[in-house]
Amino acid sequence: MFSRPTAPPPEPLCLETALKQYFGYETFRPGQQAIIEAALENRDLLVVMPTGGGKSLCFQLPALLRSGITLVVSPLIALMQDQVDALQANDLAATFLNSSLSGSESRQRQAQILRGEIKLVYVAPERLLTPTFLAFLDQVQAQVGLCALAIDEAHCVSEWGHDFRPEYRRLAELRQRYPHLPLMALTATATERVRQDIGQQLGLQQPYIHIASFNRPNLYYEVRPKHRQAYPELVQMLRQTQGSSIIYCLSRREVEDLSARLQQDGLRALPYHAGMSDGDRSRNQTQFIRDDVQIMVATIAFGMGINKSDVRLVVHYNLPRNLEGYYQEAGRAGRDGEPATCLLYHSPKDLRTLDWLIAQKVHPETGEPLAHEQRVARQQLRQILDYAEGTVCRRTIQLAYFGEAFAGNCANCDNCAQPKPLEDWTVEAQKFLSCVARCRERFGMNHIIEVLRGSKSQKVLGKGHDKLSTYGIGRDRTADQWRLLGRTLLHQRWLDETTDGYPVLKLNAASWNILRGQQSVQVSVLSTPAAIDKGSDKRVSAANQAEAEALFQRLRSLRKRLADEQSLPPYIVFADSSLRQMAQQQPQTLADFAQISGVGRRKLEQYGDAFVAEICNYCQAQKE
Repeated sequence: MFSRPTAPPPEPLCLETALKQYFGYETFRPGQQAIIEAALENRDLLVVMPTGGGKSLCFQLPALLRSGITLVVSPLIALMQDQVDALQANDLAATFLNSSLSGSESRQRQAQILRGEIKLVYVAPERLLTPTFLAFLDQVQAQVGLCALAIDEAHCVSEWGHDFRPEYRRLAELRQRYPHLPLMALTATATERVRQDIGQQLGLQQPYIHIASFNRPNLYYEVRPKHRQAYPELVQMLRQTQGSSIIYCLSRREVEDLSARLQQDGLRALPYHAGMSDGDRSRNQTQFIRDDVQIMVATIAFGMGINKSDVRLVVHYNLPRNLEGYYQEAGRAGRDGEPATCLLYHSPKDLRTLDWLIAQKVHPETGEPLAHEQRVARQQLRQILDYAEGTVCRRTIQLAYFGEAFAGNCANCDNCAQPKPLEDWTVEAQKFLSCVARCRERFGMNHIIEVLRGSKSQKVLGKGHDKLSTYGIGRDRTADQWRLLGRTLLHQRWLDETTDGYPVLKLNAASWNILRGQQSVQVSVLSTPAAIDKGSDKRVSAANQAEAEALFQRLRSLRKRLADEQSLPPYIVFADSSLRQMAQQQPQTLADFAQISGVGRRKLEQYGDAFVAEICNYCQAQKE
């Protein structure tokens, strides 16, 4: 057993000063400062913060302010590379150890670590728990000291998460080996059940818990049926998109076919899927993150390992497997806080494909169906279908899935931008909820609908539910209409549903308010879509907007050239949000340039002269 060295740390910087010096930001994002303060008190932490919310900074800044080394567990090589590149671009001491390195490179980096030259070390869970690496950690602890363990993508710990990885379960072994080492678990997506499982599996001790809002207000959500015009629509949208785009497909074949078709239509697109060689995947990803191509067509194997901040469009060309995965994949748009669009296409063919994939969940040795996993997967599939066919605010549905209430009317999704007509279905809701109660809250939606519509199915008759007072009282509505009402009740959290693979409806306090006549129920009914006019709230004049856009494009070109000279992704030089601020404020001195968000000490020294000169040249040309 080992404990951390007790030598006092150096006099700490003011947190706001350190934030600006190391990362170039003037203020913390919501929740960050409290998390960092708890980390500096050596507490265990559980941080759930959506993509783009700044969760990486929550372990990176404390690591820079403490003595010793912070280990960062990360599941993908590309993710490690990306975060280490970004840290090193700010002249911060970070490195990674993984299978992409040669033996001599690994030994060189380990020597740097033992000399105390490194503050953050990224490592995969499989490598971290090998006997050789654990022996190396013992040496690090004795010579330099370990100060914290940060576990990124912590939802991988839980079998209830959308990306369960068994090797993550073993991370709790480090708690036994280094009992005083504080653990920080971080993830962008976790339901209440997943959060509880993370805490239990990792043995978190009285953790500081921060659950940020899952709302991403800069993202516009839209769902469309995949009809014959879907491909021409997609091409038009891609051509109009300023910035990078990701298109997700269900199968490798569709990835190949769609990327080839886009290339034939003159769009710069590349494929990415698990069937490609490591070299081809790596080359395509590198071209995408360095802006050599604008479009990546991929299976869900792509995206988790990049921090590309300027993705303006994410398209799901097929129905995703589950709502949690969709939220994370769509969330790769607009990580810089700038407006971005998330478009989902779906068709009946997708359902057949996904149902077939679920049926392939079998025991690897016996071939027997994994019944529990199949039940959970089918319930998750129904939830994403409910989202796709839902008529209420998309955010209401998404956030309710994560247990967060949202009032609706976000004004930034298709259902809110073009609201459907509302009808008063309070009486129907009372019938529906009364039927749930009469069935003793033991059945799912399909059974309740069958009872309401007077079905003579064997299950209804066998349970004696044809004798209930609610039997047949809903014959005046179709099954689809009752299903629309049921979805609305669930999405508005006026009704609950179990999530263990057996979706059973349960009444809650809001349900009883409806039954007592204390709450009315309005249901959005489907109507013909109309054109959506976004951007009508712009306050900037057309002339000023055009000028700022022209300078923004020049700064993007400069960023690309500087990034190529250093073999870096452009967003590591500066994010789009920083470039837009430069284009709007037009700083023409280094002192003014230093005030731009994202300009820290290192980037001011490295890039300040070039960007200020470009801005000055542009402003001078505008005067002539």
